[in-house]
Amino acid sequence: MITVYGIPNCDTMKKARKWLQENNIDYAFHDYKKQGITKTKLKDWCKQADWEMLLNRRGTTWRKLDDNTKASINKTLAIDIMAENTSIIKRPVIETDDDLLIGFSVESFEQVFK
Repeated sequence: MITVYGIPNCDTMKKARKWLQENNIDYAFHDYKKQGITKTKLKDWCKQADWEMLLNRRGTTWRKLDDNTKASINKTLAIDIMAENTSIIKRPVIETDDDLLIGFSVESFEQVFK
């Protein structure tokens, strides 16, 4: 089973979902805004990928954090922040039986799904 995590109005999410649909890849969609994300799930992802890959430092949510928080960021704090502010999680995060994909690129999708 493939689960796509993200928010529906994100441009990157739209590109990823369009690619999956065009390539007839069935998936379940998990909307962070409506369903949230647990710290347990975030910790599991951090075991599969570096926590810094999950943290979106380019978005407005990151920029709104105070400088002390940004300067002292570590895995534990990042997980807390991502659980509270799901917009700061890089999108999409895609779970397959064997892989965890973070972000969207045609090349990585083709490697995993073809």
